[in-house]
Amino acid sequence: MTVEWEPKTKLGRLVAEGKISSMSEALATRLPLREPEIVDILLPNLQDEVLDVRMVQRMTDSGRRPRFSVIAAVGNGDGFLGIGQAKGKEVGPTIRKAIDNAKLNIIEIKRGCGSWECGCGQPHSLPLEVKGKSGSVEVVLKPAPRGVGIATGPTARTLLELAGIKDAWAFTSGHTRTTHNYAYAVYNALKSLSRLRIPVKEEALNIVSGAIGEGGEE
Repeated sequence: MTVEWEPKTKLGRLVAEGKISSMSEALATRLPLREPEIVDILLPNLQDEVLDVRMVQRMTDSGRRPRFSVIAAVGNGDGFLGIGQAKGKEVGPTIRKAIDNAKLNIIEIKRGCGSWECGCGQPHSLPLEVKGKSGSVEVVLKPAPRGVGIATGPTARTLLELAGIKDAWAFTSGHTRTTHNYAYAVYNALKSLSRLRIPVKEEALNIVSGAIGEGGEE
């Protein structure tokens, strides 16, 4: 495998040597993900979205100094999602930094058909109900039957689409106008799902973790 960067971590070297060829394998090693280039190689079809750009001002001895605060998300639309934030003096470099930070926070998403109204067995939704919280915002994500779509606000919809979830209901409480807390509440809900240990065999529930790839949902 030819790479354009010199890896500085053990995980990076394993990827550069071709010993790890998928994002699922990389996350399974539990080695710290500290190089965004790893994600670029293992998820070449990664998409990125800027969720919020805010200008904040600090008062110093020389006057007001404007800075920008950016929240960005990345995902491949097939079982992987990351979110990150950054602050800086210029918008462009700050956005790139936020995207790189989002790559370092990427997680593997479990998907399934947890709605009793559906039962199609395809991984188009969530396997079960999950909750996430950040600040004053609490989000409850529930499985939805096929064809419902993502019934929620634009921020949560963007994150769920990047994760590869096609149908879901979301219920929120708190100050959802605060994009930072809203986005991280959704991310934390999906993160709790990725960490969840399901007592029965995943095959019996048709739960897919990470990318579906070929032979997935039709």
